[in-house]
Amino acid sequence: MRRDEFHRQLINDGTWSFSRFNKFNANRVASNADTGQKTSVLLSNNLLEKVSNYLSLPITIHEKKKDGQTVGHEFENACATFIRETFPKLDMLRPGRWEVQKVLQRNNSVLGQYEQYAHLTELAKLAHEHDTLKNFLGDGYTIAPDIIISREPEDDLTINIKGKIVDAFSGQYTMIRLENHPSNQPKQLLHASVSCKFTMRSDRSQNTRTEALNLIRTRKGRTPHIVAVTAEPTASRLSSLALGTGDMDYVYHFALHELIECYKELGDSGEEGLSLLMTMIEGKRLRDISDLPLDLAI
Repeated sequence: MRRDEFHRQLINDGTWSFSRFNKFNANRVASNADTGQKTSVLLSNNLLEKVSNYLSLPITIHEKKKDGQTVGHEFENACATFIRETFPKLDMLRPGRWEVQKVLQRNNSVLGQYEQYAHLTELAKLAHEHDTLKNFLGDGYTIAPDIIISREPEDDLTINIKGKIVDAFSGQYTMIRLENHPSNQPKQLLHASVSCKFTMRSDRSQNTRTEALNLIRTRKGRTPHIVAVTAEPTASRLSSLALGTGDMDYVYHFALHELIECYKELGDSGEEGLSLLMTMIEGKRLRDISDLPLDLAI
């Protein structure tokens, strides 16, 4: 099961790991915990121990955890691998020629490669050449997803495989049709933008919302799926991104089923958090990582 392999990769790589700790009656702390918050430490430790035991992986306590930037990059890699090994295999639900790419550059030249955002490349050039325009735009139009899922345009033979759909006079503007792209520069269609946040602090949730809104406002054509994946254990911080409407399709937790169990095991002290967690789930704002590839097929 790819969900298990996803967790195994995070643990084996040391992305999701224990390090030495001496607070809240704990001698270790999981890497996705807020070390200044007792509930976060209890939830994170129980979550990692639960998953490690299920996978029969030994629990190692490191002297210190990896730095945040390294953990973030490794979490993005694991998420990209998970999507790459699941979503394209659902071609019975969503046929197409797909590419899953982890984004390395953090500027609009990346999105400019895709049909709905091709105009951003020209906009960036104009802003670079004209200080007045650059000052007016600022960085408000800059979008930096972590993972991009894109689709190749299709040739007429594929489109017409079950009957005549397009010809020289029909379908002249739709960009799913390869014929409508410049012959030497066909552009892929952006299918989904995935934001990966190993932990969720208030500033990070705001950044993710801003990126989502910019994707919606600056596109020409269909809005891509806009989702976030996180390992944040606390319900209150998950709600800073999951609650509300319009910005994101869904927020996906990397171990939602186990997190629910951890909240239940807190007893009375976890009752409020569990209630908030269930509100997000029942309100169709929060889902498990295993739901992601199926939702991308919609």
